[in-house]
Amino acid sequence: MFEHRICFNEVLGFRVESFDPAAASLSFAMRPDLVGHYLHGRLHGGVISAALDTVGGFAATVGIGEKFCGDSAIEVAHRFGRVGTVDLRVDYLQPGIGKRFLATGRITRLGGRIASAQMTLENETGVLIATGCGSYVIS
Repeated sequence: MFEHRICFNEVLGFRVESFDPAAASLSFAMRPDLVGHYLHGRLHGGVISAALDTVGGFAATVGIGEKFCGDSAIEVAHRFGRVGTVDLRVDYLQPGIGKRFLATGRITRLGGRIASAQMTLENETGVLIATGCGSYVIS
């Protein structure tokens, strides 16, 4: 559902790597249409930002699933439908060079209305490309 029903995720090629509530993660491959600097073949900053935002929201969704696992599937699905970005900050640390990228989100607080997350984006060799933090409405 996350990879194909959310069309934007499919366009960027996001694949779920982990549903671990402590470190939910997504991966995607570098492609020519994701390049932001044509001379150097670097990942576009907007793709970096979108990956971090998406994994933060994904981490919030996984956290909701864990926190409310005793609720009915319909109730939990209704909660999933309310997740949305309130605030996002991205720090670009290194050029986005690589063949594959891994975005990881960690929930720092899952409140009644807002979830806070910290996110990282690394390439396949473990180089830290960018970090982010975000707030997500969850109710």
